[in-house]
Amino acid sequence: MLETLKNAWKIPDLRKKILYTLGMLLLYRFLCFIPTPGVDTASIAASVKGIPLLNYMSVMTGSNLSQFTIMAMGITPYINASIIMQLLCVAIPALEELNKSGDEGRKKIAQITRYVTVGLGFVQAIALTVGMKGSATPGFFSYVTIGFCLAAGTALAMWIGERITEKGIGNGISLLIFAGIISNLSVAVANGIVNFVNNIIAGQILSVLGAIAILVISLVLIVGVVLVDMSERRIPIQYAKRMVGRRMYGGQSTHIPLRLNSSGVLPLIFASSIMQFPATILAFISQKGYAWWNSNVSPTGFWYNLIFAALILGFTFFYNSISFNPVDMSKNIQQNGGMIPGIRQGKPTTEFITKINRRITLFGAFFLAFLALLPSIMFAVAEVSLPFAASSLLIAVSVAVETMRQLESQMLMRHYKGFLK
Repeated sequence: MLETLKNAWKIPDLRKKILYTLGMLLLYRFLCFIPTPGVDTASIAASVKGIPLLNYMSVMTGSNLSQFTIMAMGITPYINASIIMQLLCVAIPALEELNKSGDEGRKKIAQITRYVTVGLGFVQAIALTVGMKGSATPGFFSYVTIGFCLAAGTALAMWIGERITEKGIGNGISLLIFAGIISNLSVAVANGIVNFVNNIIAGQILSVLGAIAILVISLVLIVGVVLVDMSERRIPIQYAKRMVGRRMYGGQSTHIPLRLNSSGVLPLIFASSIMQFPATILAFISQKGYAWWNSNVSPTGFWYNLIFAALILGFTFFYNSISFNPVDMSKNIQQNGGMIPGIRQGKPTTEFITKINRRITLFGAFFLAFLALLPSIMFAVAEVSLPFAASSLLIAVSVAVETMRQLESQMLMRHYKGFLK
């Protein structure tokens, strides 16, 4: 790996991309320390700590929400806007046609997504400020000022992410989320090392063994996430030979790769948000209701985890149903003169692809559910708390693997051995 990085550094254009990506990430982290004017940070931090959903958002933004810097919203409004536009492209025929009209249509969709992102960021910033009573001088102009500052921070984060995608290495939006998660994780690792050393000095053997167990489990989870993220089910396709003019085309074999975890981390994010939403609403309107919810629907309780797992399974199949269309795939195969060996074209091909897709989707859904419930299982069985959430681990590992793939592909173009060898 070190040799690969050394070889990558020797390539001028690749070195520029690496430096550009690191520079933009450094700029983003620098902006995360610029405070928002007119904000009562003590009140904001107390509210974020006491409300599960806001605490979850703070983890995803690298604690920017608890500090309420200009990057407090982070890239969250852009993710919400992208999800909204994906759903609208399925529900509204005009947007669906625009999305299928080629590069120009997708550019228009991206432009609309940017406008929606800024609008969502502005509204969400004002709503959070009012809800958490975070303004130092409550008033119309104070809330508008805070809203403009946070919306501008979101727009700047979106611009940084797009520039990384265009001129750097990896997906810029994903790398910004990765940077926020890693910043929190590095603090947790540092605190864990300090506690580990103190426990060794104090002779607390059980605490030392617990820390070693957490380390081993973390490594096993990382390896498992990498294996599932890189795994795919390949459906073989055989193209028939055909004459076009005086040339012979086709007659080759290829495959359609179906990823085992095609939905990524979105089902985890949706399910976590919904499970934390009731507690967030109750925290704003009724402290008694909030206390009842925490005592009866605990994150380590049976019913909470059962509903959580059911939501993950449901969202996994829902997202797969709107993002994967076996009918269109079957039509494309038939129009290009291809067929699956042993399967007739048309409806049998559609049914075969649907059956395979359901099986791997079910596997991916159970994997996500297991990953999400593991911290609760570990705490219930051995009273061991993992220092990260399932979604944070999955995002961090997935982004690292995807960035590694892109760097690997550019290295292979220059005949270097890389990470995946």
